Amino acid sequence: MALFFDTDWFDARLKEFGLKHTDVASALALTPEQVSDMWKDQRELSAADVRHLAKLLCVSTEEIATRAGVSTPVPALENDEALDKLNERLDRVERTLAEIKALVLDLRTRSQ
Repeated sequence: MALFFDTDWFDARLKEFGLKHTDVASALALTPEQVSDMWKDQRELSAADVRHLAKLLCVSTEEIATRAGVSTPVPALENDEALDKLNERLDRVERTLAEIKALVLDLRTRSQ
Protein backbone atom coordinates (compact mmCIF):
# COMPACT_ATOMS: atom_id res chain seq x y z
CA MET A 1 0.00 0.00 0.00
CA ALA A 2 1.36 3.42 -0.88
CA LEU A 3 1.97 5.65 2.12
CA PHE A 4 0.65 8.75 0.39
CA PHE A 5 -1.18 9.27 -2.89
CA ASP A 6 -1.21 12.91 -4.00
CA THR A 7 -4.78 12.97 -5.33
CA ASP A 8 -4.76 16.74 -5.88
CA TRP A 9 -1.61 16.56 -8.02
CA PHE A 10 -2.91 13.67 -10.11
CA ASP A 11 -6.30 15.36 -10.59
CA ALA A 12 -4.57 18.60 -11.63
CA ARG A 13 -2.42 16.75 -14.19
CA LEU A 14 -5.46 14.98 -15.59
CA LYS A 15 -7.33 18.28 -15.85
CA GLU A 16 -4.32 19.89 -17.57
CA PHE A 17 -4.53 17.26 -20.32
CA GLY A 18 -8.32 17.12 -20.42
CA LEU A 19 -8.31 13.55 -19.12
CA LYS A 20 -10.62 11.72 -16.75
CA HIS A 21 -10.31 8.71 -14.48
CA THR A 22 -11.81 6.61 -17.27
CA ASP A 23 -8.81 7.55 -19.44
CA VAL A 24 -6.50 6.37 -16.67
CA ALA A 25 -8.46 3.12 -16.40
CA SER A 26 -8.13 2.59 -20.14
CA ALA A 27 -4.39 3.39 -20.18
CA LEU A 28 -3.72 1.03 -17.27
CA ALA A 29 -6.15 -1.68 -18.42
CA LEU A 30 -7.98 -1.36 -15.11
CA THR A 31 -11.60 -0.95 -14.15
CA PRO A 32 -12.83 2.48 -13.02
CA GLU A 33 -13.27 0.96 -9.55
CA GLN A 34 -9.60 -0.05 -9.44
CA VAL A 35 -8.58 3.48 -10.42
CA SER A 36 -10.90 4.84 -7.73
CA ASP A 37 -9.17 2.58 -5.20
CA MET A 38 -5.82 3.88 -6.41
CA TRP A 39 -6.97 7.47 -5.91
CA LYS A 40 -8.19 6.59 -2.40
CA ASP A 41 -4.79 5.04 -1.64
CA GLN A 42 -6.34 1.58 -1.38
CA ARG A 43 -4.57 0.06 -4.38
CA GLU A 44 -0.82 -0.09 -4.93
CA LEU A 45 0.56 0.94 -8.31
CA SER A 46 2.63 -1.66 -10.14
CA ALA A 47 5.80 -0.74 -11.99
CA ALA A 48 3.83 -1.00 -15.24
CA ASP A 49 1.18 1.36 -13.83
CA VAL A 50 3.91 3.85 -12.99
CA ARG A 51 5.33 3.66 -16.53
CA HIS A 52 1.92 4.08 -18.18
CA LEU A 53 0.92 6.97 -15.93
CA ALA A 54 4.24 8.68 -16.61
CA LYS A 55 3.60 8.49 -20.35
CA LEU A 56 -0.03 9.54 -19.98
CA LEU A 57 0.81 12.55 -17.80
CA CYS A 58 4.10 13.43 -19.55
CA VAL A 59 6.28 13.23 -16.45
CA SER A 60 9.07 10.96 -15.28
CA THR A 61 8.45 7.62 -13.64
CA GLU A 62 10.19 9.02 -10.57
CA GLU A 63 7.62 11.84 -10.37
CA ILE A 64 4.73 9.38 -10.57
CA ALA A 65 6.28 7.12 -7.93
CA THR A 66 6.91 10.06 -5.62
CA ARG A 67 3.37 11.41 -6.04
CA ALA A 68 1.87 7.94 -5.62
CA GLY A 69 3.77 7.17 -2.42
CA VAL A 70 7.20 6.10 -1.33
CA SER A 71 6.48 2.38 -1.49
CA THR A 72 5.47 2.53 -5.15
CA PRO A 73 8.09 0.80 -7.32
CA VAL A 74 9.95 2.90 -9.84
CA PRO A 75 10.60 0.90 -13.01
CA ALA A 76 14.27 0.59 -13.78
CA LEU A 77 15.23 2.83 -16.67
CA GLU A 78 17.69 0.24 -17.90
CA ASN A 79 14.85 -2.23 -18.36
CA ASP A 80 12.87 0.28 -20.42
CA GLU A 81 15.91 1.03 -22.57
CA ALA A 82 16.69 -2.65 -23.01
CA LEU A 83 13.10 -3.34 -24.02
CA ASP A 84 13.16 -0.45 -26.50
CA LYS A 85 16.38 -1.84 -28.03
CA LEU A 86 14.88 -5.32 -28.29
CA ASN A 87 11.76 -3.92 -29.96
CA GLU A 88 13.89 -2.00 -32.45
CA ARG A 89 15.89 -5.14 -33.20
CA LEU A 90 12.72 -7.18 -33.62
CA ASP A 91 11.37 -4.57 -36.05
CA ARG A 92 14.57 -4.82 -38.11
CA VAL A 93 14.39 -8.64 -38.13
CA GLU A 94 10.75 -8.56 -39.24
CA ARG A 95 11.55 -6.10 -42.05
CA THR A 96 14.43 -8.29 -43.19
CA LEU A 97 12.23 -11.39 -43.17
CA ALA A 98 9.61 -9.57 -45.24
CA GLU A 99 12.30 -8.58 -47.75
CA ILE A 100 13.59 -12.17 -47.93
CA LYS A 101 10.06 -13.47 -48.42
CA ALA A 102 9.51 -11.01 -51.27
CA LEU A 103 12.78 -12.09 -52.90
CA VAL A 104 11.87 -15.79 -52.62
CA LEU A 105 8.44 -15.17 -54.12
CA ASP A 106 10.03 -13.17 -56.91
CA LEU A 107 12.51 -16.01 -57.64
CA ARG A 108 9.67 -18.55 -57.71
CA THR A 109 7.70 -16.40 -60.13
CA ARG A 110 10.69 -15.98 -62.43
CA SER A 111 11.49 -19.70 -62.47
CA GLN A 112 7.96 -20.71 -63.49
